[in-house]
This record gives sequence, C-alpha cells and structure tokens, in this order.
Amino acid sequence: MRTMFMTAALFAATSLSTAFASDLRMSWWGSDDRHVATQQALKVCGTKFGHTIAPEFTGFQGHQEKIATQLAGRTEADIMQVNWPWLPLFTKNGDGFADLNQYKDIIDLTQWSKSDLDSGSVKGKLNGISVSTTGRVFMFNKTTYDKAGIPIPKTWEELIAAAPKMKDKLGKEYFPFEGAALDARLMVILRTTQKTGKDLIDPATNKVAWSEAELAEGLEFYKTLVDKGVIESWKQVAAGGNTPLHENQKWAKGQIAGTYQWDSTYGKIATPMEKGQELVPVKLLTIEGAKTDGVYRKPSMLFSISRNSKDPKGAAQVLNCLFNDPEAVKIMGATRGVPSSKMALDTLTKEGKIKPVQLEAYKRVMEPTSPGVSPLNEHPRVTEVFDTNFEAFAYGQQSSKDAATEIIAGINQALTGI
Repeated sequence: MRTMFMTAALFAATSLSTAFASDLRMSWWGSDDRHVATQQALKVCGTKFGHTIAPEFTGFQGHQEKIATQLAGRTEADIMQVNWPWLPLFTKNGDGFADLNQYKDIIDLTQWSKSDLDSGSVKGKLNGISVSTTGRVFMFNKTTYDKAGIPIPKTWEELIAAAPKMKDKLGKEYFPFEGAALDARLMVILRTTQKTGKDLIDPATNKVAWSEAELAEGLEFYKTLVDKGVIESWKQVAAGGNTPLHENQKWAKGQIAGTYQWDSTYGKIATPMEKGQELVPVKLLTIEGAKTDGVYRKPSMLFSISRNSKDPKGAAQVLNCLFNDPEAVKIMGATRGVPSSKMALDTLTKEGKIKPVQLEAYKRVMEPTSPGVSPLNEHPRVTEVFDTNFEAFAYGQQSSKDAATEIIAGINQALTGI
C-alpha cells in the first residue's frame, strides 16, 4: 500500500510539472555561432518549463520568403526571429503576430525602454520585442588620421577640410571617408534629418516628410563630398566591383580612413585592417544649427510569437527565458548584438562577454537624439526608388532637383495604401 501511495504521489508530482508542457518550434536566421548558442539556450529554457522546442534555422538569404510562405499557410513556428522592416509587410494592422502585451505577466516588459517597445508595436499591439538595438555610427581609422597629422573630424565641415590635407600628406589615393549605395543613402538621410528635424518618412502619413528642396540639398551634399575628394564617386566604386568594405584592400591598407556603419559590424570591418591600425567609433558628425542628432537607430531584429500558436503562453515563457534568464543569456551572449534587455545587458557586461569597443560603439548609438525611424525606410519599394534615382544623379544623368522629385513621388506612390 505504501509503495502504491508513493508511486501515485510521484505520478502526481510529475503530472503537475509537465501538465503545461508543449512541443514548440522556433525559427531564426544567422551564422553558425548564433545557431549553436540558440540551440543550447533553447535546451535550457525547455528544461526549465518542460517544453520541447524544435529549432529551425537558416542563413538570411531567402528567410523572408520562407516566413511569408509559412504565414500565408499558417505553418509558421511558435517563436520567430523577425527582421524589423518586415513589420509593414507581415502585420500591417498589428494582427499578423500575437500581441505580446497580453503576456506581460509572463514576459518582463520592464526590461525594455518605451522606445524599444514602441518600435515593435503596430497600432498599439506589441508584435515583437527588440532583441538588440543597432544603429549607424561614424568610425575612423585613427592611425591614418594621425599619420596625416589631422584630428578626427567632429563636424561635416571638418571632414571636408580633411581631404586636401590627407592627400597632400599621404597621397592622392587616400580618402578620409567612403560612401556609395546604401552607405551614401543613409548618409544623405542623416544629414537631411539633422537639418530638418524629420525622418525620411512621416509615420503619421506614411509619406515622405521632406520637401523636394530639402532632399535636393541632401543629394547636393553627397556631390560636394565627391567633388572635394572626401569620398570616391559612385562610378569609381562601381568600377572597382562594388567590393564590400570588409573585403576592400583600400580599407585594409588605411587608404580609406572613415565610414558610417552599423555599430554591430565593428568587428567585421576592423578585423581585415592591417596590423597596427586602430579603428575608433566616434560621435555623429553634425552641422551648425542641427535640429536633431539624426541617429539612425532601430531594432536589429525582433522576437515574435505566432498568432496561430497552440500554446502562446508556453512560447512566452521561452521568450522571456531567452531574454531575461541569466543562464540562457550567458549562453546566447552577443550573437545577436548588444542586447536591448536591461537584465541581459547587465549580465553580459558583468561577465565580460561584450568587448569594450563594442560597448563604446553601442553607446554612440544610444546617446544621440532622433525623431524616430520608420520601418518603411527599408521597405523594398522605398529603397529601390531612392537608390535608382540617387544613382542616376550620382552618374550625372539627373539633376538633384529632378532626382528629388522622382524619389519623393516614387516613394509616396509605392507606399499608397500601406
């Protein structure tokens, strides 16, 4: 009888611990280090709550299309890593993913700033939580600037003034900065935002917030940088094969001495630099009378829960564990960048799992002011219209006025009804 009682008690205890266990799925993209770390963290979180979590991971290429197909067929994973610019595509009215506000008793939302939560919200519904925050930062090759006897610039004017001095001292093949394609577009957006105090797209209207004159001035500024020898022209960069910066020998040798990049790419672009060179992240260059710093800051990615999940509460438990459980956080490390969760950031900082220079770059992203960036800035239709006309202007095929007119009209048309 005693044995039967003990067996029954053990069965009851086991039943209580597994009564809410679920078979869940999580999908994400990334590199091998992210894949390994995430699978290990999922095992920890699954064990804590009795869930089994099947991993589904790929590279970035084709991941958007995969998610789109799954969402259309309602076969998506319970937990998904989602790219921030995908929100307007997959959850136009805020009903494409579960509203995570409904699980605030499970997910400790106090670990995120209001701006972080707002960036993942669509029409008042929290469709995703920021995994990490990234932004564009100015980084300069201090070694090259030191050789030229020039201080690292703090303003756009100082950057322009550096060009002739650097060329006179080191040679005509030296450029104090770089900018073409995406880098050039974001540089124009930054300077125009500083001057106007407005982001490219007005979130209230989903239309371009700038006048044609304001955008034309931004385009002319790019031309000034080319004409003054600050950066190589779009045509020169294309003739060189549009080589990515981290594969560019001119960058590796220090002949290109500055860039405007995502803070999370510091290691990627610093690693190929020749021995003895020092890359330093600095404050955003400014203009006189700037209305805002204009920092381009955004979630690097979000974690979302499927609206079709059979156990959204279980998914919320796993989500909170990945974000806020010390054991899981240590395993995940900085494989997705510097975490947005305060608890995770504190944990990794104390553990020394984030390099000081990475924290410095992150600080440069988080400190400046900004009117806020719309995810529509990175909508495929928006970037195609902008880059096509910008390139035509850069090649001398359009005036700045005509290019600005075409960009604004094209973007407004592309976003009609969104």
